[in-house]
Amino acid sequence: MILEGSLSVKAALQNGRRKVHRLLIDEKKKDRDTGYILFLAREMNIPVERMKREDLDALAVGKTHGGVLAETDSRIYQDLSECLKTENPFIVFLEGIEDPFNLGYIARTLAAVGCSGLMMPERDFSYSESVILKSSAGASESINWVMSKQPVEDLKRLKQEGLTCICAYRDQAIEMYDADFKKPIVLCIGGEMRGLSRDVLKESDVNMVIPYSTDFRNALNASSAAAAICFEAQRQRARGK
Repeated sequence: MILEGSLSVKAALQNGRRKVHRLLIDEKKKDRDTGYILFLAREMNIPVERMKREDLDALAVGKTHGGVLAETDSRIYQDLSECLKTENPFIVFLEGIEDPFNLGYIARTLAAVGCSGLMMPERDFSYSESVILKSSAGASESINWVMSKQPVEDLKRLKQEGLTCICAYRDQAIEMYDADFKKPIVLCIGGEMRGLSRDVLKESDVNMVIPYSTDFRNALNASSAAAAICFEAQRQRARGK
């Protein structure tokens, strides 16, 4: 597959989540960021080919690649055990979220708050990886990402490991600011159309809702909800409250 843009290519080189076969760089490009990318390529013995801009445009999907492309394999996903290596795990489980831009935005949030890992039901995102990586500003390469074949069983496992399952769901819910995010948790967020499945909700230890300041009735989209909840979790964890 082709990754496009300096941020995406640099993230692929720095994080080792995929094999990079070669770099394709605009023959006229000589800025500092490109210099660093070329340095990483030399250190990793990755071939670099300098090309005319029009030839790069023909290989890329769009025109926003900035003269930097990489030919790579698909992303390597992690095992759930990788997410449990931190002292106080904070894992986010997403269900029913298929838009690659939304996934990229959420991955950027998870990287910013220091989330231990992202877990999702198994699905093939190989045709969307470039979009996810670009919309996450490279963050999707830096986080632990688990594609679960048995999501409910993995949620049960996390609970057995001592994590509290908190679901973003309105029924019998407490307000977000009353939820305890300080302890090891797995936070479950569903897509705005279907929400979380019944089987996932059965594993919930506590349901939580984001309080509004108005009588607005509609749900936030998944990336907005994830940002609001994750930064409240980060605030609590940083202050130890």
